[in-house]
Amino acid sequence: MSIPIKASLERVPGGMMLVPLLVGAVINTVHSGTGDFFGSFTGALFSGALTILAVFYVCMGATIELRTTPYILKKGGALLIVKAGIAVVIGIVVGHFLGEAPVNGGIFAGISTLAIVAALNDTNGGLYMALMGQFGKPKDTAAYSLMSLESGPFLTMVTLGVAGLSAFPWQTLLGAILPLVVGMILGNLDPDMRRFLGAAVPVCIPFFGFALGSGIDLGTVWTAGLLGLGLGLFVLIVSGSTLFATDKLLGGNGLPGLAAASTAGNAAAVPAIVAAANPVYKAAADKATVLVAASVVVTSLLTPVITAMYHRRLKRADPEAFAGDVPASTSEPTPPPAGTAATDGTAHQ
Repeated sequence: MSIPIKASLERVPGGMMLVPLLVGAVINTVHSGTGDFFGSFTGALFSGALTILAVFYVCMGATIELRTTPYILKKGGALLIVKAGIAVVIGIVVGHFLGEAPVNGGIFAGISTLAIVAALNDTNGGLYMALMGQFGKPKDTAAYSLMSLESGPFLTMVTLGVAGLSAFPWQTLLGAILPLVVGMILGNLDPDMRRFLGAAVPVCIPFFGFALGSGIDLGTVWTAGLLGLGLGLFVLIVSGSTLFATDKLLGGNGLPGLAAASTAGNAAAVPAIVAAANPVYKAAADKATVLVAASVVVTSLLTPVITAMYHRRLKRADPEAFAGDVPASTSEPTPPPAGTAATDGTAHQ
């Protein structure tokens, strides 16, 4: 008898991370000492999120190719800079009112600068490449090879520091990006290492998802549903509009900008990493993790709909421009963009 567990998980947006995260959260809510009770390797699964994430970022870095064309540098670099810039501006504004702590009461209880910045700072690469493969051009798909530098907590830490909130020492900032850099060096020096390490990217996802969930008490995040929906819509609207305008200014049709208006699945890991690096964010981390995870789901569901609707509009307005339209992945050869190993819909969802 065969049970399609993997296929079922992949039907859920970000399911390979979100479902294990939910399982871990349920176990922790029912009995918070489960990991300590079993100890040994089982206990390590409950408490080893940071270690697993360190391995994940080394493997992710190996998929990033430094050799890129001028177009990829232009398009990917512009989208990366603009999205990071959005997070900085919003972080400054929100941080002025909220500081490092989450809102403690009312309908916005649990929202924090950390949650908002983390949700904005990382793009769903698997979703972006899938949408560009269907509606865009090969070179637009490959632009994600530069955008994948968003991965990890580094940009979020920098953003919080720029926003005037509690900053991080240079050693911590370097430590946040070092695993990614080490992976990039290994992957670019040896293509065999790129393939070897890249294959491990999707394998790490459910494990760090479970470990993150095991630190969450669902009883304290009951407002995350509505807040998570609102955060996802906020990311979609703010990122979508600014990235759309950026792509249009670069001479594009706006599709890549809309396709990048999402939150990556591994962004849900960022609050815990930030709190580990600076305890002042500890109060916000648990609720921020759930809120960011909710944003992952919302943007994963709505970004494809909006991108497809706009593509149909472009096609109606100029049918000749889309005559013989075929998926970008088959129209011409293109080097595999970074994060290809994550196209199971989780690593960057």
